[in-house]
Amino acid sequence: MAACQLFVVLALFTTVFSSKYEENAKVVMYVNKVGPYFNPHETYHYYQLPVCRPDKIEHKSLTLGEVLDGDRMAVSMYNINFKQDVANKELCRVRFEEDDLQLLRDAIEDLYYFEFVIDDIPIRGFIGHLEEGGFLPHTHKVYLWAHLHFNIEYNGEHIIYANVSTKEKEPVSLDDVTAPLEVAFTYSVKWHNSGLKYEERSKRLRDNSFFPKTLEIHWLSIINSMVLVFLLIGFVVIILYKDYKLDMDSIALTRVLKSDFARYNVDDEESEELDQEDNGWKIIHTDVFRFPAYKNLFCAILGVGMQFLTLATGIIIMAMMGLFNVHRHGQINSAGVILYAFTSCISGYVATNMYRKMGGDNWVWNINLTSALFAAPFVFVWSLVNSVAWAYGTTQALPFGTIILLMCLWMFVGYPLTVIGGIFGKNWANGFDAPCRTKNISREIPSVPWYRSAFAHCLVGGFLPFSAISVELYYIFSTLWGREQYTLYGILFIVFGILLSVTACISVALTYFQLSAEDYRWWWRSIFSAGSTGVFVFLYALFYYYKRSNMSGLLQSLEFFGYTALTCYVFFLMLGTVSFFASLTFVRYIYVNLKMD
Repeated sequence: MAACQLFVVLALFTTVFSSKYEENAKVVMYVNKVGPYFNPHETYHYYQLPVCRPDKIEHKSLTLGEVLDGDRMAVSMYNINFKQDVANKELCRVRFEEDDLQLLRDAIEDLYYFEFVIDDIPIRGFIGHLEEGGFLPHTHKVYLWAHLHFNIEYNGEHIIYANVSTKEKEPVSLDDVTAPLEVAFTYSVKWHNSGLKYEERSKRLRDNSFFPKTLEIHWLSIINSMVLVFLLIGFVVIILYKDYKLDMDSIALTRVLKSDFARYNVDDEESEELDQEDNGWKIIHTDVFRFPAYKNLFCAILGVGMQFLTLATGIIIMAMMGLFNVHRHGQINSAGVILYAFTSCISGYVATNMYRKMGGDNWVWNINLTSALFAAPFVFVWSLVNSVAWAYGTTQALPFGTIILLMCLWMFVGYPLTVIGGIFGKNWANGFDAPCRTKNISREIPSVPWYRSAFAHCLVGGFLPFSAISVELYYIFSTLWGREQYTLYGILFIVFGILLSVTACISVALTYFQLSAEDYRWWWRSIFSAGSTGVFVFLYALFYYYKRSNMSGLLQSLEFFGYTALTCYVFFLMLGTVSFFASLTFVRYIYVNLKMD
């Protein structure tokens, strides 16, 4: 039932219906937003500029995905009819005062572009032209495009593609002009017959975008990354997973573990002689399953990490199935919000189930902590960014109605599902079933050199998974914070799988090294060692912002670093969870196969 509700809600938020037009039928064009080209998430409503606007602005009803994408569509003054050409028709005349002229100059110098929408097709162009040249003397000229020429392709009763050109007429110079200045805005429309079917128009949109085309297939970079990753995995496999046969139940053991088992699993006659020399991970068998401190928080991290692991996998698979419009990031945003609410039951189940296995009693507090572990930081960052966006008057500031909708989605879907999952996790929890008994008094932990310290483990455990995705991060950042369009979801799925594999392998290796140093505190260490990948991702984000992007301004910077910090936090939760469960499986394996009195 829940799955059916999920797909119904997704359909409501992401489906685009086909539009058919009769001969000379009116085609509505919506004006949407404007913003600086290099600040993708700083957008304003088109009518905030001194342009042609109707006496009464009529807004279009938007989906959740469109609102999250910063869309604020309103009916334009352009009179367009299906298959009917228009030649040099006046839209209106605007009288600019000095403040209006200065606003336009600033916008053109910041490379402001506009976005219109016709039949769900975005049409983009620059509002003006900045011409600079020479050093001595330096020329700086600002022009306003007052004429727009729309080219619209059709097939039968459907619109296939549309774009706008601004060079059919000379622009209006805004240099050395005095207010008031009256400008006549005009437009023309040309219809073109296309042989492309309506069902295939997404390809036409993808290949002819105002923004840079879809990222080229970067096979060479991906192959280099995969070779590096497979070498890392092979390194761990050679050390830990090369099969050797022992007489103990004919179980294939690892190369390194072979000598350990041969030394520890001796006959009773020889045990007394070797007891004096025992060291390594065998002698901490009475402490290795000692539950960690702050197990309430520990289990909450595992629950939320498992939820995001499921969420990321689901979104990538849905993208591979073509369920998202690559030109509308808001569809992915809305799907992510809805899936986050519906997958909350996973976090509640995993967290409470593990909490009860560890002997925790206050499971109600564990559910509340799990529910707030990501929601609280997200609300804080979003409130800060949204407040600044509201002060700037941008379309990225969510309307009050949308805020209420998202709150209701969490209160009436996300939180109740967390509670339901927690109840099932509590009721279905069995004992922890540790293969070794734990003594009441913990043994002393010997000191270790710096290269075996927790910091060194976090450095290695975070850098190696980061190296698996370092190449792909550029393309992801260029899509989320730039103008490129990412469509290689199959490659993304492969890289995601490699990331999880490397995380699990390096976690097992680091846990073994830690236990060999007679340090049984592997629980929290396993989470932080791989979770530190988020720190490396944030460091890369700093490099990208200052060296690879042209973003600027308080609003864009705050949004970039705020949401990037949340993303790195998700990396910490997700990879820390993968690391812990990989380490737990490994620790159980070696101690189950250890002979003990």
